[in-house]
Amino acid sequence: MDIKKGTTTVGIACKDGIVLAADRRATAGTLIVDKKAQKIYTFEDNFAVTIAGGVSDAQLMVKLLRAETKLKSLRTGRTPTIKETANMLGGLLYSSIRQFSAIPAIAHFLLGGLDQDGMHLYDLYPDGSVTRVDDYTSSGSGSVIAYGVLESQYQKDIAVDDAVKLAIRSVNSAMQRDSATGNGIDVVKITRNGVERVFGQEIKAQVEIR
Repeated sequence: MDIKKGTTTVGIACKDGIVLAADRRATAGTLIVDKKAQKIYTFEDNFAVTIAGGVSDAQLMVKLLRAETKLKSLRTGRTPTIKETANMLGGLLYSSIRQFSAIPAIAHFLLGGLDQDGMHLYDLYPDGSVTRVDDYTSSGSGSVIAYGVLESQYQKDIAVDDAVKLAIRSVNSAMQRDSATGNGIDVVKITRNGVERVFGQEIKAQVEIR
């Protein structure tokens, strides 16, 4: 049985960091099953990832990724780079979708982080492909709407604070037209200070969340 799901996540590369944003609605067909779904996960102090697609598949992948990065840290004595982490997640996705199953594992991730080489943003498609992103990206059923805002308002070398506002506008626009996107917005910013969640008051000050 095919149950359609949807969401909107956004990733923006900035001159001084990375911004990730996502809505909070989880759906199964036309049913809203969760109004407070967590779609942004943090790990390793300086990394964060957004999820889209099958919730169980995405949550399992996040758990496996956390375990793999921790294991690599113990083996090498250092935190994996964001590129290494992206490739690990890409390998997990590739292996998962290539295994025979009555219900294929479909999950899409945006991975952002800080390492010794600077800030990096990656788009990881359900087939396991890993794409380095230098400006912005979006995933989920509302991504086509979010892209319209990003295309028209993104500026090269955008600052983190401005990117937070742009990410909120992008997801909020999707909320107005995509029925699978809604129930609020979560935003994190990754800078030299680590991963910080943007407070709800700041988000509400930028847009009227319906």
